[in-house]
Formats: sequence, structure tokens, C-alpha cells
Amino acid sequence: MTTPHPPSQLPVTQAMSVDAFLKATTQREDRNDSFCLETPSMLELNMKSSKIFAKAGSMVATMGPLNYSREGMFEHGLAHFLKKFFTGEGASLMKIEGSGRAYLADKARRIQLLNLNNQAVTVNGNDLLAFESSLQYSIKMVKRIGAMLSAGLFNVELRGQGVIALCSHGQPLTLKVNRGIPLYTDPGATIAWSSNLQPDFSVHTNVTSVLLGRGSGESVRMKFEGEGWVIIQPYEETPVRTR
Repeated sequence: MTTPHPPSQLPVTQAMSVDAFLKATTQREDRNDSFCLETPSMLELNMKSSKIFAKAGSMVATMGPLNYSREGMFEHGLAHFLKKFFTGEGASLMKIEGSGRAYLADKARRIQLLNLNNQAVTVNGNDLLAFESSLQYSIKMVKRIGAMLSAGLFNVELRGQGVIALCSHGQPLTLKVNRGIPLYTDPGATIAWSSNLQPDFSVHTNVTSVLLGRGSGESVRMKFEGEGWVIIQPYEETPVRTR
């Protein structure tokens, strides 16, 4: 079972000796899980002749004979390549193979580990840090141009059995979606959702903003209907625009 371990806590009001600092911050050697959290913002991958996909540019250190490369253009077929081409560089993944350890991070964001057990989840592409190769994945283009400009260009659906690592700004919150009661979220604050939900996008007009002259007063919102759940973060990510 893949579980995070409590990170060491460093004193913030006094100086530490070098030995004390090393003891408080040195990586642990007592776990064999493939995904482990060394700190809330640092993911350790314990590789054993396995393959893991990770966000390109997220690797900060490696130990042992590991090989890493950009995912091959046609590794998952022509249709998959075309989707990646139109989503831009943000969709790039790197493939890590071999035996050893790799350490991943993304701008000091908090990392969440989810263990999928024959389940499916859709993740905002910018918030996906890594996942095991046992999972099937596909890139889902958002439907409307306005939504693309506000929330990025793509989402990634993962299904099957395996572990995924998500990134969030701050502590995430999961909201239940109940039939007959639509849930609206800010695209920049939406991390992931159960794949049985099919989000739509709507433009919300804020009359107050219009009267006060604050921009157009319009904002794009994600709309979820049905039965499921949505993970949000207390932060609005910077919009990603098309090239």
C-alpha cells in the first residue's frame, strides 16, 4: 500500500547545528512503496525495473541507474500524438525507467497521492505530477475556446489500477456533486474530478464588476452535473493561453 510518511519538522525560530539539520532533513530509507512523500512538496519514486510517467521538468534529483526521456511521439498511436500536438508543451510527459530513486517536485506545490483501484479520474493537465505505467491515460481536449483560454488546453483521464500524484496550491478540498444540484467552479482552482462527470463551461456575468468598470465582468466557470466529486484548491492558477 502506498502511503506518505510524516515529514520531519524543522524549527523556524532558532538556528540548528549541521548534524541536527541533516538528521531532520535526510531522506528515509525504510519504505519500499513506489510513491512516497519525503516532504509535503517532494515526491520520491522507488523504481525497481519499472516505468513511471512524470511531468516534464519535474525531476530534481536521481539516484541509481535510471533512464529518462520524453515520451515518444507515436508511442500511444497517431491519434494520441495529434491530441498532444494541439495541447501544446504543457501536455509533455517524461518517461522514467530502470532501478533507483527519483525525486520530483513542482514549484513547491503540495503533493497528493491517490491510489486508483479500477477507477477513473480526470485531472487538470497542469496539476498532474506523475503516475504509474499500469494506468491507462488519454488526453481530453476542453470543448470551448473560451474555456481553453481560462483553464488551459487539456485534461488527462487516468483509469485502471495504480498510483497518481497530484499537485495543489495549499490544502485541497473535495466537493460532492449531487444529481439535480449543479456545482460551479473556477477553472483555475479545479484540480480533478471523477471521470463519470462531464464538465461543461459557462460564462458568468458579474453585474457589479461591470458597473464598477472592472474588466468585462465575465468569467468562465466549470459546471458539473450528476453524481460524483470534484477536487478544488484555494488558489486560481494563472491562465494558460494558446500559442
